[in-house]
Amino acid sequence: MSTPTLELLSPGLFTTVQDRGRYGYQRFGVPVSGGMDEFALRSANLLVGNDQGDACLELTVLGPTVRFLENARISVTGADLTGMLDGSPLPRWRAVEVAKGGDLSFRSMQDGMRAYLAVAGGIDVPVVMGSRSTYVPSGIGGFEGRALAAGDTVSVLPTDPARPTLRRRLPRGYAAPVYGEHHEIRVVLGTQADAFEQDAIDTFLGTAFTVALDSDRMGYRLEGAVVSHSTSPDIVSDGNAPGAIQVPGNGVPTVLLADRGTTGGYTKIATVISADLGRIAQAVPGQTVSLRSVELEEANAAARELESVLAAIALGIDDRVSIAVDGRAIDVVDAGGGALTSPGPNGGDTSVVEATAKAGGRTFELDLEVVRRDWADQA
Repeated sequence: MSTPTLELLSPGLFTTVQDRGRYGYQRFGVPVSGGMDEFALRSANLLVGNDQGDACLELTVLGPTVRFLENARISVTGADLTGMLDGSPLPRWRAVEVAKGGDLSFRSMQDGMRAYLAVAGGIDVPVVMGSRSTYVPSGIGGFEGRALAAGDTVSVLPTDPARPTLRRRLPRGYAAPVYGEHHEIRVVLGTQADAFEQDAIDTFLGTAFTVALDSDRMGYRLEGAVVSHSTSPDIVSDGNAPGAIQVPGNGVPTVLLADRGTTGGYTKIATVISADLGRIAQAVPGQTVSLRSVELEEANAAARELESVLAAIALGIDDRVSIAVDGRAIDVVDAGGGALTSPGPNGGDTSVVEATAKAGGRTFELDLEVVRRDWADQA
């Protein structure tokens, strides 16, 4: 049974429940939806010990103010919206413990435009067609099919007690994304690139486009040079892949994103590679985008690189404290017999803990000096 955990004191600009999307229903005209920046959503979940496809809150431009009705473990990834926890800066891209009664707020957008708030256990809303994602235009899924509003209370599912206690963080040597104001996005040409002369393709790849102000979760219009067709802009409608770039008769490319229609009847000059979909989703209207053509090999390599980062986060670090005895790891327990775990990233003090370890029929009594440090210092 889920527990009411998040109370929305203010909703932010556009805060919705999203997971990895609603698959298997496009043939019925139901969009996939899901997180616009899937890498950030999956990372947020993994950092708090969730399955990577669990439901999160997607925060857009201006985040909400949330009061926690229960203790919770959270992470915030994606855009830097200047998160504050009880008045202090909230670390991003890591797990943070929040006490009951704590307040989470966001001051302003600094980098990127979509952040993801994951809570250990996962957001609990009804599963509709296999997903908890929200498709606001049709009122499907999510929290009553709409963006969250002030006064809403969001429930969280229980964590799995069978899962080991793991400390998860970004892998060593991997820096959290910085999005900036200009976005170079890799594309694979097709599926109707032959509907354009080479000079039009050169224009498409050589222009710094501006993200139109009316861009949204359905798609981003790229304003700038006109991309002219050599044939009709119309085709027999076919399926819309995530990141497909349509060029209608007005010559303005449109990148199709999470809430895209399931089919479309305009020529598609290229498709954004999967590894860069999250990056273009962080482009703020008014910022610029340039497009670079790559081959499938590079697209696949980029996808594998992101998957390796996610796998490293999921692997985690076992928090149980152990000592080595004759080459064997022996768990250390506290005075009550419970497993002793390493401290979280809160505080900066030093303490002494009485503990015991058993090996070879013998019991060892230990006084352990525990020094609490910020995990970032050990990355």
